[in-house]
Amino acid sequence: MGYQVKTLEERPLGQAMWRGTLCKCPNCGEGKMFRAYLKVNDACPECGEELHHHRADDGPPYIAIMIVGHILIFIMLHLELVMQVNPLVYLYTLVPLAVVMPLAMLPSIKGFLVGLQWANRMHGFDPDHRDPALPDPR
Repeated sequence: MGYQVKTLEERPLGQAMWRGTLCKCPNCGEGKMFRAYLKVNDACPECGEELHHHRADDGPPYIAIMIVGHILIFIMLHLELVMQVNPLVYLYTLVPLAVVMPLAMLPSIKGFLVGLQWANRMHGFDPDHRDPALPDPR
């Protein structure tokens, strides 16, 4: 009796996450991951890899807020220890940074998480374990 062992193609985790961080397809690294600011393409325009299975949800904003919060708190603490700072300086500099920095980070963080999910075959990225509640793409 011979058992047939199905081997899955290798999906390098680091490479997929890096490609996602660059907002490229985690499979080929050529196609754009996003069709709009944070709207992931249903499939890669270059290689056809399905990308609609991702479940990034609230992860990217949470990570962006954590990163930016730590950076801004460090800056505030450093300024307070080094010099006397007028509170208006914080208002005019750090508040705009608190808005702009997370918005600039969000696409790369979301791409990173989509690449992570793709490489680990999570949430429908494994063709043998699709969500039965979703319609069959074939």
